Amino acid sequence: MIIRNAVPADATAAAKAEMACFPAAEAASLTAIRDRIAEYPDRFWIMDDNGKIAAYVNGMTTNEPDLKDEMYENTSLHDKNGQWQMIFSVGTLPEYRGTGCASKLLQYVIDLSRNEGKKGLVLTCKNQLIDFYSRFGFIDEGISDSTHGGVTWHKMRLTL
Repeated sequence: MIIRNAVPADATAAAKAEMACFPAAEAASLTAIRDRIAEYPDRFWIMDDNGKIAAYVNGMTTNEPDLKDEMYENTSLHDKNGQWQMIFSVGTLPEYRGTGCASKLLQYVIDLSRNEGKKGLVLTCKNQLIDFYSRFGFIDEGISDSTHGGVTWHKMRLTL
């Protein structure tokens, strides 16, 4: 398996992966995935298993220190020189779960962000994933203001 950046031809498969990893109310649409790949392909990482997406991580960079719901859909908020790496999705396809793909990919993104001199990474997650992200050094800052998908999210921050 290799880690690579997404290309426009990945959009449909990436959107299907998103739907397999998140409930419909939380999953990014095909349009949102296409827009993200078009606007910041270097912020959309894929764990590629011989041409098949095994896992993926995507987000944008900004100088805003907090992840806001509008960032999910408004790609113009991306600042290629932004000091904070926002993480929108961390997903592993069902047949690859438990193999460490998401962990390897997330660690890659953390290392890349550190090497780029970013201040840190921010994401939101559900309660059951707090321990997972804590293993990478993310700190739970409590309940997020996010209303994305109509669920409760925890704001997690990793300061580099």
